[in-house]
Amino acid sequence: MFQLFEMIVAIVFISIVASLIREWIKHRQPEPIDLKPLEDRITRLESLEERIKVLEAIVTDKGYDLKSQINNL
Repeated sequence: MFQLFEMIVAIVFISIVASLIREWIKHRQPEPIDLKPLEDRITRLESLEERIKVLEAIVTDKGYDLKSQINNL
């Protein structure tokens, strides 16, 4: 009779420990990160880089300096 009680206690204890371990593992895993805002910022940064390249080409063009000298006259 006493062995039956020990087995029941052991089974209950093992199931409680197993459920605690399962919950601990579930909460330990990182949640997925939403990368959409980061992708939007990267796209915007790339478009701004292209605009800067165009502006640099305009400013470094020899004709641009000539136009500004004519406008200053």
